[in-house]
Amino acid sequence: MVFLRALISLYDKAGLVEFASGLVELGVEILSSGGTSAKLAEAGIPHVSTDELTGFTEMLSGRVKTLHPAIHAGILADRSKPEHLADLADAEIGQIDIVVVNLYPFTSDPSVELIDVGGPTMIRAAAKNHFSVASVVDPLDYPLVLDEIRDFGEVRASTRRSLAYKAFRVVSDYDSAIASWLATEEPVPGYPIRLNVGLNKIRDLRYGENPHQSGALYSAGASVWSGAEWISGLQPSYLNIFDADAAWRLLWDLPKGRPACVIVKHANPCGVAIADTVVDAYQAAFDCDPISAFGGIVALSHTVDLALATTIAGRPKADVIVAPGFDQDAVDLLASKRKNTRLLRLGMTSAPELQIRSLTDAYLVQSQDQIDSPDSWQLVAGEKADQGMMDDLVMAWTTCARTTSNSIVIVKSNRAVGVGAGQQNRVDSAKIAASKAAALAMGAAAASDAFFPFPDGLETLSQAGVRAVVAPSGSIRDQEIIEVAEALGITLYFTTSRHFRH
Repeated sequence: MVFLRALISLYDKAGLVEFASGLVELGVEILSSGGTSAKLAEAGIPHVSTDELTGFTEMLSGRVKTLHPAIHAGILADRSKPEHLADLADAEIGQIDIVVVNLYPFTSDPSVELIDVGGPTMIRAAAKNHFSVASVVDPLDYPLVLDEIRDFGEVRASTRRSLAYKAFRVVSDYDSAIASWLATEEPVPGYPIRLNVGLNKIRDLRYGENPHQSGALYSAGASVWSGAEWISGLQPSYLNIFDADAAWRLLWDLPKGRPACVIVKHANPCGVAIADTVVDAYQAAFDCDPISAFGGIVALSHTVDLALATTIAGRPKADVIVAPGFDQDAVDLLASKRKNTRLLRLGMTSAPELQIRSLTDAYLVQSQDQIDSPDSWQLVAGEKADQGMMDDLVMAWTTCARTTSNSIVIVKSNRAVGVGAGQQNRVDSAKIAASKAAALAMGAAAASDAFFPFPDGLETLSQAGVRAVVAPSGSIRDQEIIEVAEALGITLYFTTSRHFRH
């Protein structure tokens, strides 16, 4: 039997009774404050309240409970220094060997009263003195602590160090959340001088962008990716995640109300379709560019049922299938017919306010690119588009905004039949889109992610048979572009927003 003292002060009391009972069985004396003390008393677990220990009851509506030398000297005393031990003895203060604390849930419900003071102070004190004290901030570590006390009579030094790392990380994330909230409450012009992004690892990846690179997925709090569920198939790689995110983002930017499918290859759409059924949407998206769809990422707006799974299994393989849900018989079929294909269940949340991209040794930060409504478009040439043509223009514009620049997208009957992506000049993008669309470009709609600097891009689309185009204004040749559109009989809408994507 060993004698250790543990201070427990928890907001989230999950697992408290079992953990505290285990400590008592191992001969550990428990000190506890406030609601934690009440919970232990209710369970009949012997302990000493911090009120008894300090001789002070909590005050200021609970704002001051544990900020006292009888507590912090017991935590911070360096056991290797005789003068520290002498100070404790002179003050009749006992050592505290284990500090078990979790914090007010500020991130889920930010307010001044949920800014924890005593908790982070105890955590920092214990983590600083990890040569002597174990700082426990995660209920998942309760069994480890019990096991080590049982086996070694203490929490081992290596474990105390790893617990200290976790403790400082928790406090750092907590302080960052408070700072971010205060910045939101009192916004200042421009971007903050310091941008805090606390990232938590979701999972390791099969490999990075290439097999010789390693990789992992992180998230800044709750996100669509922290809730992702990989149901079947190989472990995901960096590009599986990257492309799945691109496909999912475009899918949910498309007009709602009917089933939709997006197929992405190397971060760019090679198939986009909206149809009356999800099976029809998948078939139409696949048929947009069957060669590029091989090994692509398929994103679907509806649950994958057996009929859809059967259709997918009959086509060349996809690397990832992303959907809001999968019926079990669909999972069973795809797991047997396409055992390497990754099945990914994702929810949908709004994109964060800021977009962050890493450079060689710095970061670029910008606001998210929001796709403008067709209500803001200006008809500058030709006749007003009918509803069917307008639907195709909206789909082309949305797809174009999520395609690498320079981009031109041709849409016919709710299908992206031609995508010209990532070219250094706009006319080449138009030629590629027209080539992919072939005969389907006749009578189609098209979008350009930026203005036409010369008429050649518009002329290329007209020669392919495109009859309506949406593009940003802003070129010094805008008037010339309008006149060419009129001469070619093209309906042309101008927007005031550009959608470059790199």
